[in-house]
Amino acid sequence: MTELNSVVTQILQVSPIMKIMRVKPVGWEFPEFKGGQFVALALPGSAERNETATDEFETPEDPNKLIKRAYSIASTSTADYVEFYITLVHSGALTPRLFNLNIGDKVFMGKKGVGMFTLDSVAPEKNIVLVATGTGVAPYMSMLRSDALKRKGNIMVVHGAANSWDLGYSSELQLLESMFDQFTYLPTITEPQKEPAGWAGDTRFIEKIWEGGIAKEKWGFDPSAEDTEIFLCGNPRMIDSMVALLEKDGFTEHTKKVPGQIHVEEF
Repeated sequence: MTELNSVVTQILQVSPIMKIMRVKPVGWEFPEFKGGQFVALALPGSAERNETATDEFETPEDPNKLIKRAYSIASTSTADYVEFYITLVHSGALTPRLFNLNIGDKVFMGKKGVGMFTLDSVAPEKNIVLVATGTGVAPYMSMLRSDALKRKGNIMVVHGAANSWDLGYSSELQLLESMFDQFTYLPTITEPQKEPAGWAGDTRFIEKIWEGGIAKEKWGFDPSAEDTEIFLCGNPRMIDSMVALLEKDGFTEHTKKVPGQIHVEEF
């Protein structure tokens, strides 16, 4: 079995099914990475699953074999730990095992951050819209904690979730909005009736918020493919409908061969 090469150093329970977890390499250093990249976490099939988990979709054949999944990094490259924002999938293979970990427990982590979902290709004067559902906000936290806020253009985070307690990092994003004139944070929830203290914020789907002209409302102008790039991370349904909306506005999807203004990271 591959050695579990890292240790859990901090766990923050965001909601019953969401955790922020910090992992530190043991005896090695995680190399520099770009905000928006991801890395694999893994545990063996023999690792115990969380007590709230349901029956496994597929029982591991080899209990010693590592179950690996990719997770976006939420921390900055200068931290001596790697931070993840994880949702429990009750019938899943890995997340019920990750949710059973305590501080001090070992876990396997890949040796470097990978992926192209970064700000590398975006000119510093361009405006950026970072759209997420659920834990899709994680790569944006890494970007913002790194050097995104040194850019010249406007930055907007639109984050959708079922309820306010699922809006991880909302306190930090609200703080950034109060500190940086060019930064806007717009959280929205779809189940306000479940809020014990009520909810005065937005309750529209992300697509409706975009169609309603949120960028013009906040920035004073309609964004275009010439001046703005859009990042989408999270629910595939949200991504598909947002891509369709943006293409109507003249934006095109970014690929390695054909640079565009819509950058996509699906779960």
